[in-house]
Amino acid sequence: MSDHVIVGVDGSPESRAAARWAAQEAVLRRVALRLVHAVDWPLDPVFPGLGRQDVDRWADHALTEAAQELQRRHPELEIATRCLAARPAAALAAEAADAGLLVLGSRGLGGLVGFIIGSVAVSTLVATDTPVVLIRVADDPDGPGIGSDAEVIVGVDIRESCDLVLAFAFEEAARRHCPLRAVHSWKMPPAYAYVPFFDPDNERDVNRSVTHMVEDMLMPWRHKFPDVDVSHSVFMGSAGGHLVRASQGAGLVVVGRHLRRSPLGTQLGPVTHAVLHHAAAPVAVVAHE
Repeated sequence: MSDHVIVGVDGSPESRAAARWAAQEAVLRRVALRLVHAVDWPLDPVFPGLGRQDVDRWADHALTEAAQELQRRHPELEIATRCLAARPAAALAAEAADAGLLVLGSRGLGGLVGFIIGSVAVSTLVATDTPVVLIRVADDPDGPGIGSDAEVIVGVDIRESCDLVLAFAFEEAARRHCPLRAVHSWKMPPAYAYVPFFDPDNERDVNRSVTHMVEDMLMPWRHKFPDVDVSHSVFMGSAGGHLVRASQGAGLVVVGRHLRRSPLGTQLGPVTHAVLHHAAAPVAVVAHE
């Protein structure tokens, strides 16, 4: 089952939305889907009086119910289930080691746009090198979410290699037959804040130069994916803020995170952190050097 899609299932509305999204993604990729449930045993004292057999029965029921629903929707899809007694983040990361994609559910922020990123989701994100997509109930393909023809948004940084992030974004756009838009944000050097008479032409010149660099970055991918309708947006200001605004009406937002690990653990970075918490669309996080 190499390159299959994995989704974490726990019976919640968020995980059911994630499972439906993952099933559609697996169909698009023409690969199998694996539903994974993990429980960290023992549960006491959180659930006093709840026995191991009760937990196992509930987990089997949640997996079976989800698998049956998805099989009815996608009769051609190969679906497998796994129930593991382990810490959820570690179990999901281990299961994702040979997968092409891991999908997780996440709670919306009530009336606000965005995600509540739980500890399991964060821990799983930084524990795996496999691309991870976070889904809210609003992103349910059968609910009030975004249609499959909505554009894919990808955040790019001209200061570093974005090949893995761009490859993922272009492949998703090609599968969905939808447009792709690359978003890049830049800032003037801090010293310009102390210049008493700032020339606006400097800003325009920098913006033109940065735009050319973004175009050069995208050029080989345009040639590799000639059927993908590609555009780009270059802004001065906060990268996270612009990506969040661009996510309105998008089908998917793709961002990167560095594989480099500090003594304090792997960091998601401020841009990815902002997008994960406030994007109005499913978010794919792609690990890269």
